[in-house]
Amino acid sequence: GRLEVLHGDALAVDAAARLTPPVRVVANLPYNVGTELLAGWLTPPAWPPFWQSLTLMFQKEVAERIVAGPGSKAYGRLAILAQWRCEARIVMTLPPEAFTPAPKVHSAVVHLTALPAPRFPADAKVLNRIVAAGFNQRRKMLRASLKGVAPEIEAKLLAAGIAPTLRAEEVSLEAFCALARIVAAG
Repeated sequence: GRLEVLHGDALAVDAAARLTPPVRVVANLPYNVGTELLAGWLTPPAWPPFWQSLTLMFQKEVAERIVAGPGSKAYGRLAILAQWRCEARIVMTLPPEAFTPAPKVHSAVVHLTALPAPRFPADAKVLNRIVAAGFNQRRKMLRASLKGVAPEIEAKLLAAGIAPTLRAEEVSLEAFCALARIVAAG
């Protein structure tokens, strides 16, 4: 009576409606939808989420993007989403030979623990819009990649303590949150 097997699309299942807290998700996600599932779990309408922790297997490169810090090539939108509201760490890496049949890639298990509140205050939708625009054009300076996000973006970047000539991968999570607060204020 405690196990229910659902046959269907994991992207279409409303897990929060089917589970009773405390929830700890442990999964070897299909690599083709793993990032999309994680992004959905990290961006619920209200925080804290229905889950306490996520222990998920990803392709190693995706796992490295989740835990990456500013200045690294792996740092991007996924790192910001995960680290804004969670403690995230790689707890295990696995070679292809650990599986039958062996995939062509290495894998890694990431453990994410939900924080009671985001690390820094920011409107989730505004932060997501800024981060998406900034990392969508990684090679451009922020003053160019964010010009469609808000009027007078260069002044807003400066007010947040961000040099307009920086690229998104050079900006800390805290600075992105500061910019989101300034943009949200108008």
